[in-house]
Amino acid sequence: MKRITFLLTIILSFTMMYSQAQLKAVHVKSGYSYWVRVPKDVKKKEKLPVIVFLHGRSLSGHDLNRVKRYGVLRAIERGKDLDAIVVAPQTSNGWNPDKVIDVLDDVLKDYPADEHRVYICGMSMGGYGTLDVAGKYPDRFAAAVAICGGGTLSYACNLTQVPLWIQHGSADRAVPASESKKIYNAIKKCDKNADATLTIIPGGTHGSVESLFHGEKIYDFMFKHSKEGD
Repeated sequence: MKRITFLLTIILSFTMMYSQAQLKAVHVKSGYSYWVRVPKDVKKKEKLPVIVFLHGRSLSGHDLNRVKRYGVLRAIERGKDLDAIVVAPQTSNGWNPDKVIDVLDDVLKDYPADEHRVYICGMSMGGYGTLDVAGKYPDRFAAAVAICGGGTLSYACNLTQVPLWIQHGSADRAVPASESKKIYNAIKKCDKNADATLTIIPGGTHGSVESLFHGEKIYDFMFKHSKEGD
């Protein structure tokens, strides 16, 4: 029994090292520091899709380890296999679209990334950030998923250019679902045929919707879109 326990401990330790080996912390003096995760065994000349994840207010600060507490990186730590480069910056005071794009440009330059398949997602403050970044730079993203956030109404017409899936829990007490409805309605007012979907999750709370990052649907939605040929 002791031998089995020992072997399981070794296997678990190796698994954790393997997972961590794919993650790299990039610290910068100005702008956003960030995590970048690249799948193991990338084929020569292969170009991978990129997922940018924007965290909520509770993970703000200057300790990058906080960014792994929920969202895409947390899902990967718990076993989700994503054949994509994952980028997770950290902000200390709201999301600045220009600084997010600076991070993205660094990743596109330094890693085998496909600029035609760049996606952005986030929750809470990161949901607002997702729509603000995609709204200011709609030409840079193939699709976006905003969870339990909202958006800046002045970006609504730009957001008609990006396939969007906006999701919100009906029982969210931190950020009311009306915030997501407001930006969705503004987008549809600009273009009733815009590729934007609003999903209100019955009984969903501000925290429970984090489970979406651990499923398949949001990734399937993002990966089916590409800017190539646009």
